[in-house]
Amino acid sequence: MRLLLVEDQTMAADYIAKGLKENDFVVDVANDGVDGLHYMLTNEYDLAILDVMLPGMNGWKILELARQADKLTPVMFLTARDDVDDRVRGLELGAEDYLIKPFSFSELLARVRVIMRRQSVATSPAEESVMQISDLQLDFLKHRVSRSGKRIELTQKEFLLLSLLMRRRGEVLSRTVLAEQVWDMNFDPETNVIDVAIRRLRSKIDDGYELKLLHTLRGAGYVLEERNNAAST
Repeated sequence: MRLLLVEDQTMAADYIAKGLKENDFVVDVANDGVDGLHYMLTNEYDLAILDVMLPGMNGWKILELARQADKLTPVMFLTARDDVDDRVRGLELGAEDYLIKPFSFSELLARVRVIMRRQSVATSPAEESVMQISDLQLDFLKHRVSRSGKRIELTQKEFLLLSLLMRRRGEVLSRTVLAEQVWDMNFDPETNVIDVAIRRLRSKIDDGYELKLLHTLRGAGYVLEERNNAAST
């Protein structure tokens, strides 16, 4: 597994990189945002660990520009900013996790392994490599989504969200379930992360198509299924 670590505090970067290498990860290290973005755009990583406050370019901007360049590398943020709005911002940009400084290396390692397991499940399903509902198709092995033969570009988080909805198509999934299984976090009723992600996913897979597939059941959750659109929201 190859990881990117972008951390401007040299001692902290050396400590984290050393621990990850001792646990059999290959680690590239950048000490500022500009170099971090260059690494992200020119290499393939299983995970990027980004400090938020960086010289040259902050971690949020790195992720934003990487996604604009169609880089779907999973991202974990490291930050001393323990603010709900900051965490929501990172998650809305598509981050997998958000770890507040100071933290123990064992916690960092555990979270890295959780993300790796989640990515493995998402890209290597035990049963079906290609799933389809109506004219919407998801190919796990190629990490590709299309509708009516037209390719749809999704972020990593959107792909994971659609994967879960596809696997459990026809089943109403609550916001709590989505938060736990896609974001790996305890559900905060005050956050709109799930709603924003659903809205973005719906715009990509349903907008422009007469048959809508992603539906909201008010007060219950969301479901992916073919149904009478007159009854959907």
